[in-house]
Order: sequence, then C-alpha cells, then structure tokens
Amino acid sequence: MVDSEIIKTKKYCNSLVSYSRRLSREVFIGDVPLGAHNPIRVQSMTTVDTMDTMGSVEQVLRMVEAGCEYVRITAPSIKEAQNLENIKKELRARGCNVPLVADIHFTPNAAELAARIVEKVRINPGNYADKKKFQQIEYTDDSYHAELDRIREKFTPLVNICKEYGTAMRIGTNHGSLSDRIMSRYGDTPLGMVESALEFLRICDDLNFHNIVLSMKASNTQVMVEAYRLLVNKLNEEGLQPYPLHLGVTEAGEGEDGRIKSAVGIGLLLEDGLGDTVRVSLTEEPEAEAPVAQVMVDRYEDRQPHNAIAAINENPIDPFQYARRETAEVVNIGGQNVPRVIADFSQVEVQDYKDLRSIGHFYLPEPDKWRMNDLGADYIYSGSKPIDFMLPNGLKEIIDFEAWEPLKEDQNKVPLFKVKEYLDTDLKHQELNFVQLSLADLNATVIHELQHDATVVLVIETINKHGLAEQRRAVFELINKELATPVIFKRTYGDLSEDQLQIYSATDLGGLLVDGLGDGVMLGLDKQIETLSQEEVLPQIEKLNNIAFGILQAARTRMTKTEYISCPSCGRTLFDLQETTAMIRKRTDHLKGVKIGIMGCIVNGPGEMADADYGYVGSGKGKITLYKGQEVMKRGVPSENAVDELIEIIREDGNWIEKE
Repeated sequence: MVDSEIIKTKKYCNSLVSYSRRLSREVFIGDVPLGAHNPIRVQSMTTVDTMDTMGSVEQVLRMVEAGCEYVRITAPSIKEAQNLENIKKELRARGCNVPLVADIHFTPNAAELAARIVEKVRINPGNYADKKKFQQIEYTDDSYHAELDRIREKFTPLVNICKEYGTAMRIGTNHGSLSDRIMSRYGDTPLGMVESALEFLRICDDLNFHNIVLSMKASNTQVMVEAYRLLVNKLNEEGLQPYPLHLGVTEAGEGEDGRIKSAVGIGLLLEDGLGDTVRVSLTEEPEAEAPVAQVMVDRYEDRQPHNAIAAINENPIDPFQYARRETAEVVNIGGQNVPRVIADFSQVEVQDYKDLRSIGHFYLPEPDKWRMNDLGADYIYSGSKPIDFMLPNGLKEIIDFEAWEPLKEDQNKVPLFKVKEYLDTDLKHQELNFVQLSLADLNATVIHELQHDATVVLVIETINKHGLAEQRRAVFELINKELATPVIFKRTYGDLSEDQLQIYSATDLGGLLVDGLGDGVMLGLDKQIETLSQEEVLPQIEKLNNIAFGILQAARTRMTKTEYISCPSCGRTLFDLQETTAMIRKRTDHLKGVKIGIMGCIVNGPGEMADADYGYVGSGKGKITLYKGQEVMKRGVPSENAVDELIEIIREDGNWIEKE
C-alpha cells in the first residue's frame, strides 16, 4: 500500500499540462555529464563475454557508432571486473573515450574493484548485499533495522571507493529481484521497489556521496511507471536530492513488440519530463538499441512551445496505483469490456471481403464462412464511403453522420458526429453514437448533453504537439464532471519511419492506457494516403491495426497474443538469445495471453521475469532450467530437449492448445 500522505500529494512531475523537464542534479560520468540541463543521454549494454577483450572492444565501438553515450558491461565476478581494465585501455588506445559502466550482481568485491577502473558502477539493491531465498520472514522493527545495519557495513566500502575515485553509481532496482526483507514488509509493489533503492540511497546521503543515478525497472509497464513516479515523490517528501533517472523497461523483447513495450513505459515518463538517460532493452544486437532510444529522446528537443492546455489544480486519479476509469457500458465499449480497436478505412473504398484481411477478418470461400484471428478489429470506420456488404463476426461499421443518415435503419451501421452535428440534430442511433471532439470542444453545452445521453462514446483527438497531456486533460475534465462516458483515443500521424510510428503511437496511446484512461484506440490514416493505390493502402491499415493491438498488450489492458519477456543478452548469457527466442516463438506464438520468460542466465532469471507464467532460463552450458511462475519445474534440461519439455509443462498446466 502507498502512504496516505503520498496519495494526498500526488506530486511527481512539474506539470500535467505543460511540458517541463524535471531539473535533476548533475552527475559526472567520465566526461559526459548526466542530468540537470544536459541532453537526455542514450546508452546500451554489451552482449559479448566480458573476458573476450577484443570482442568486447569491437562491440563497444559499434555501439558508440550507433549513438551510445554510455556503455555498460557485466562484471559478475572478480575476473570480469579485472578485465574491464584491459577493455578500457584498448578502447582509449583506439581513441574511444565513452564512459564505461560495470554491471554488478551479488558480488561486492567485484563492484569495489570495478569502481577503481570504470566511470560508473551499477548495483542492484535487491541482491548486492542479500541472497534471495524466496522466504517469507516476519521482521520486527529491531530485526529489520539490524538488517539495514548489515547492509550499511557491506555497502559503505563501495561508497568510499566511489568518492575516492570520482566514480558514479547507479542504484538500479528491478521489480523481480526485490530482497526477501523488502518483499516481507512491502510486497511485490512499486513502493517496495522504491524502498529498496532508498535503503541504499539514505546510506549514500549519510556518507555525503551524491554522484548517483536511480532506476526502477520492470517488465510490467504499469509497475515501472508507478515506481518511477513514486520514487520522485518520495525523494521530494524526504528532502533528498533530485537525482537523475535512468529509464528502461526490462526484457521488452524484440522487433515491433519490444519497441512498443519500451515506448509505453519510457515514453509516458518522458512526456511528463522525467528521465535523464534511456536504455531500450531489445533481444537484438545492442547497436540496434541506441537508434530506438534516440527516436524517443529526440521527440522532446522541441516539445516547447506547444499549444496551451487548460490548467488543472489536482490530479483526479492515483498516479501510483493502476485503476481503470469507471465508465458506462455502451453496447460493447466501456464498463468491464476490454479496450476496443477501431480500424480506419476512411481513405479506402472497401470493395471486397478480402480487404478485411488487413484487420484480422478472413473470408473462407469453400465453407462460405468468416474467421477472425486474435488481432481482429472490433469496429471499422468507413468515413463517407459505406460498405455495401454485410460485415462479419459482429464487426460494426462507423460512418460519418451525413453518409449514415440514409442508412440509419441498419442497426450494424452507427454514426460518427462532429460536435455541431451532434448538438444540432435529434436523429441518432438508438444504442450507439460516436462523437469526435477535442479538449476545446468540452464546453458546458456539450457536458450537459453528455450527462443526459447514455448512447455516446467519445472519440477524443488532438493536433497538439503535447497531445498526450491534452487528451489526458480531456478525460480529467470528464472525471471532474462525474461523467462516465466511454472514451476512444484517436491519433493520426504524418510521414514517419517505422520506428517513429511504433514509438510515437505507443507513447501517446499506451501512456494513457497505463493510467487506466481509455476504452479503446484508433490510429487514423493520414490523408496523404489518398495518393496511394488500394494495394498500397491495405498494408498500411494492417500495420496500424497490429500496432494498436500491440499497444493494448504492452499497456497490460488487453492480452491478445503470446507475450515474451526476453532479456537483451549480455556477457553472462549462456545461449544465443535471439535464435532461442525465435525458436520458442515458432512453437508457442499461438498461445493467446500466455507470458513466457526467456532469460540468458539465472541473474536475469526467476526474479526479473516476475510477470512470466513460464520461464526458460540458462543454467549452464547447454543446460536449461524450466519454471512455472517462480517455481522450478525441471533443472539441467539439455537445451536440445528444453522447448519440448517447456511445452509439456504448459500442457500439464492446462494452457496448451494445438496450433491450427
């Protein structure tokens, strides 16, 4: 639970309506300062074995070429920590001065050695001074403080070395690797994550060491966002310094899913001005991560000035704990229904059944039947071009009001009103009416009409450069007026690269969903698409539909496909993560809603895949340990048999279905 006083203040950013970056303390990491007025920095982590000096050097050089401003290297034991010196010497000899960060788990002696060599060390407070035994222990206040004294004794030498050598430190909490002590008192919660870091931070503060960066990583985007917000709130509450924040979603995965999931968590925090450095964790080569992070970061270079958004005195939701906004059910939107996806066909003339394949609806001529896959859109918006055949699978058609009027007798065709049309006519669908508006349209007249109309679903759009904040502010207005009208968020983008489209839309729509504010999403077709042929437009529609469902999944609001919580690999990894992830996906990607963790080693194993239903974790060369949740099911499974054994565990658990 979160303290009532914290809930009362709800303060975690400078403004909910005007973009303003949090002013953090400046921390020097080598010659590349972080925080304060410095640019938001981009970083990544090597995947080559740290003992492979030349392999590590070559990879670091590729990462720097790709845009990394800091490079992290794992140092799980003394020998790897020692070899950081050889790696650093070779890099400097080649003219590469990128600051190096040693990643430490479990081994204070490796951290103390690394802190004398590299520019920054990262410690995980969940396992730096603790060995996690997954035991539920009842601590008295005295025994709890005795544990804190033990931590101080183990941690103080590292702090003193960092002070002596000018080495920076990241205190990096991971959701899945909280200590038994923290779990016993706070549970597996954002507050537990924050307290885990604060235990170590208070020691640093007592020792007058402030060259510190903080992170609150999780593979669950809701937990990750809540933890960072709560961290900022607690720093303010305790009068601690505004340390810079390292943002990241752990084990985001690969490809489109990895980019969308990263953007949902990282992007929302950046929107509110939080974050000083970004690492995107993809199950791809590390040099692929920096350009993705740069796309996120570049968006905020010119965020101000933006169109003014009406001020708000108090946040009407709890930003530290997920709760979906309570809305009325209108047909199958709002209420307890999962968020819906509306596919935009307004720039296309739907001529044939096959045109609907792009949104997951397939006509099978032989049996004369329709089939829908897991990414089947719930509604189709045809604009002013009504479709002249019956739609399948309960799919309803949304039509612009003027084009809908002559078709009003068809119950499966529903109108989309502009605000003036809605206010000026009594002609409406008896069950469902969409009204498209922006924050500026939510005046007293519109609010009054909505209070007396239980058939409306709002489609809230924006052209504001600070669009997420404007759409959020519109929903806050509904909450403050005690309106339960469901909301669809609509965003339309111009000519963007594939990474930009995925990242911008996931930030803008996913960020709202993470706060429980949406009942559906719609990615609109850009009007420039009118110049394209039907064959060129349909793949664009399919891309937008897939992104929309990916956003809902990444925000944990609608699970429509298998989710893979796969780490981005590092020098500790015991098998080829990309190849193994692809192999597991091939066998299991039809298991709707099942979450599978794929971890290269035990350090990033059962703890950091805390949200996974099943786990595949490297435990030795050619050996795999298989998990059900946090429970070990089979140890030392030969890798050539491990996927079959994993499937057997899923089958025995009743979650296996045969692939069609």
